[in-house]
This record gives sequence, structure tokens and C-alpha cells, in this order.
Amino acid sequence: MKTKGALLRELNKPWQIEEIEIGDPKAHEIKIRMEAAGMCHSDHHLMTGGIPMGGFPILGGHEGAGVVEEIGESVTDFEVGDHVVLSFIPSCGRCPSCKSGMANLCDMGAMLLQGEAVSDNTFRIHTAAGENVYPMTLLGTFSPYMVVHEASAVKIEKDIPFEVAALCGCGIPTGYGSSTRSGDVRPGEDVAIVGVGGVGTAALQGAVIAGARNVFAIDPVEWKREQALKFGATHAFASVGEAAMTIAEVTYGHMAHKVIVTVGEVHGSDVDTWMGITAKGGTCVLTGMGNMLESDVTLNLAMLTLLQKNLQGTIFGGANPKLDIPQLLSMYKIGKLNIADMITRQYRLDQINEGYQDMLDGKNIRGVIRYTDADR
Repeated sequence: MKTKGALLRELNKPWQIEEIEIGDPKAHEIKIRMEAAGMCHSDHHLMTGGIPMGGFPILGGHEGAGVVEEIGESVTDFEVGDHVVLSFIPSCGRCPSCKSGMANLCDMGAMLLQGEAVSDNTFRIHTAAGENVYPMTLLGTFSPYMVVHEASAVKIEKDIPFEVAALCGCGIPTGYGSSTRSGDVRPGEDVAIVGVGGVGTAALQGAVIAGARNVFAIDPVEWKREQALKFGATHAFASVGEAAMTIAEVTYGHMAHKVIVTVGEVHGSDVDTWMGITAKGGTCVLTGMGNMLESDVTLNLAMLTLLQKNLQGTIFGGANPKLDIPQLLSMYKIGKLNIADMITRQYRLDQINEGYQDMLDGKNIRGVIRYTDADR
């Protein structure tokens, strides 16, 4: 079918809305009418080259929610009319990673940036001129329709707003799990959240719900610091340097048991700074993405050893998508997890560049594209 999509044709150039053609669902695939797509910083990394795809043009978007319109052969877990969230990492449930409890590291994820469908290793999305299109993480939620493998979809309850559900395809479980799973925040611990955008605000809420004593929010944008206090932070600072003295004072010199780094772009030169506010025996969780082509890190190895600190990487917050996404949305429904107030503004598809500029300017916790008939 013919539809629209937001494409990148080269690095550091704006998104372009173009006509694309999407193939029909094959075995183990479903066709989804998209209703909402989250605007995550990771898609901006596509523009800068921080996340290198297999080629151009690229169809962006890896957070989204919609309605199943058609199912392919051998699909048993979904029916037409089901509401679903797209999981940016598929979860097959059968590979060694999934069986060992690490569904966020599903072996299907090895193919996320190559552009070819995991079902048959063919390109299923094309431009009007017939060019192969590389969809972000085999999804491409910046289009009002998509065909995906059933391992990339999670069924949800039908009374959940699509704009809320969309954020659970990446940002919410990534942030929340960074605190509760990868960070293993325990009651009474002191936690620092570095960067309080969408993922950071979810991490902040995860720390609060896990019972953290003090939650130190660190972000250079004043408005985001104000919002962090509303979401449960006990203190807010513009920089790690500004925060360090207060953290030391409040914790009697012990520093933060857990430091969750959710900045938009991780730089290796900052790692030792984050480790500096991490307590002895504590853990610094790197959730934010660095450039995949860079490998330089500044880290005092002697202090890492002598103070027995942990530097922990995480993807998707260590989440099990098929389990955690419905659970997080159930927490939203009973008022335990505030997702709705994280949505600062909704945009049309043709406003995507404006939305990403707002993100870069620090105006949004999370922007969401809300699809209408005009987009289809």
C-alpha cells in the first residue's frame, strides 16, 4: 500500500515527508494502523550519524502504538482490531537470550539496523522511485502504517490512550527499568538522575516508586528541573559539579548509591564525572547512547577498583517487553505511574522537524506525533 513517511536521505539534513510503499504482511507479520509515535532522542542520532543504519533513505521512529488491521499466516497472538505497542527490540521468546531472562537482548536485535525484514530478509518498504528504505529498528513509526514481525508488537488494553501507550515502546520501560532493573534501586537509597527528559523522568519515577530516599535530578534546563521536582525529585541541579557538594552533605559524604545517566548523548569524557558522585560499592547506569563510532572513555581505574564501584550499561532498561509494557500501562491506569504529564506537546507528522527542534531546545519532556486521516 502507498502511504507517507518521514525519511532521512543524508546526515544532518531535515526529515522529509515522502510517499512510500509498504508491503503486505507475510508469515508471522502484522499490519498496523499507527495512531501515535513518540519522538525519542535516538531518532535524532540517526540524523547525526551517532546510530549508523545500513544505508539511506531511513524511515525514522521506534516508539509507537496503533491498531492491528491485517495479520499474516501463522500469527496466533494477535487479531484484527487489537491495540498494540511497538517494542523497539523484538522479543521472540525462543532464543538463548530470551530463555535466560534477557528478552531485551533478544537475538533478533542483531538485525535491527540492517533494514531487511527478519521474516524473509527482504526490503519491504520502498520510496515512490523504488529505492529500498531502511526502517529504524525494523519499525519506522514515523509513518501512519507499518508491517512488522509479531515479535515486535505487544498487545495492550483498548482503553489506554494511544499517545500514552506509544511511550511504552521505548522511553518509559527504558527509564523505569534503568532504576528498578538495571540499577536495582532499593528502599532508602539515594539516587541521582543525570538528564531529565523523557527517559530520565521515567527513571526518576522508577526510583521514587522503588522507595529511594533522596532523588537528585540534574539537568541544565531550568524548566526540566522544575518538572523533575513535580515528578518526585527531592533536589534539582543544573550540573553534576553544582550537585556534588549537596549530594555529599545530604548523604553524609557517602554520595549516591545509584547514578542513572539518561542524557541525550553520552560522551566518554564525562564518565568519570558521573562515577565521582557514585558511592563506594555503588552503581552508575549508562542508559543514554554514545556515538557508536567512538570508544574513548575517561575513567580512573584505580578508584573504580579501590572503591568497588560498578559501571553498568543497559538497553531498554533490562525490560522484558511482553511482560513489562502491559505492567507499566496497568500502573498508569491506577495512577501509580504518571505518563500523561510527560507528554509536553503533540505534533502532526509534517511538524516533525519542529518537534525535534523543540526537543533540542529543552522545551519538551516528550513530544508525540498523533496521526490523523490527513496523514494517511
